[in-house]
Amino acid sequence: MFLIWPLVHGFYLSFTGESITGAGGELIGFDNYAEALADPIMWRSLLNTLWFTVLSTVPLVIVALILALLVHQGLPGQWLWRLSFFMPFLLASTVAAQFWIWMYNPQLGLVNYLLGAVGVEQIAWLQDPQWAMLAVVVMTLWWTVGFNFLLYLVALQNIPEQQYEASALDGAGRWRQLRSITIPQLGPTTVLILILQVLASLKVFDQIYIMTQGGPGGVTRPVVQYVFEVGFTGYRFGYASAIAYIFFAIIVIISIGQMRLTTRRGV
Repeated sequence: MFLIWPLVHGFYLSFTGESITGAGGELIGFDNYAEALADPIMWRSLLNTLWFTVLSTVPLVIVALILALLVHQGLPGQWLWRLSFFMPFLLASTVAAQFWIWMYNPQLGLVNYLLGAVGVEQIAWLQDPQWAMLAVVVMTLWWTVGFNFLLYLVALQNIPEQQYEASALDGAGRWRQLRSITIPQLGPTTVLILILQVLASLKVFDQIYIMTQGGPGGVTRPVVQYVFEVGFTGYRFGYASAIAYIFFAIIVIISIGQMRLTTRRGV
């Protein structure tokens, strides 16, 4: 009930001119959808969201896999590494974002301090359109990679050791074992991580809203933030609902595509 009713009511609102005052609640057909499809800000927000998804998903998979492989190989102090990699994931989005706002501070931040030590000029990471999205992606990588790391680590521990022993008897080295045993065995986990990561990235809002408010100049504004602004700043609930359902349809299409691709590969 708590899930179905908001979905149904939101879908109904998308066909009305509903505002915060309750005015304009009459049905207006597909006018909101037509306006949304012709809205350049909506399309730019969608492109920002897709760009963030591309930039964040690949590193979050690769870095998590590398960290899991390193820890699984028996690094000294394994418990400390596991804790260090996973702990940021436990932080609230506000705490993680505020920490990186300080890290990116042009005058006082650690990032510019380290870059300055090697002769790189100060960069206004969150205020520069060229760097803002990348800065948020790096923050997201630090904040959430621990979850993917943990999934990979569990999957690595579930690979039978006998497979490695048998391949070693056949003369296989570490690199060949990685290519012929480890990576294939991690296939289902990788697919799961990709699906979860893509869906999470498409719904990005918290860290961007806290760190850049969608700026500078709208270069980091995601669709979810635009829906929020239209609905709760512009008070156009009907139009915001239409944008949300267009975005929902896109997510469904992407999810179906991922599942079909997974099924075809037999993962």
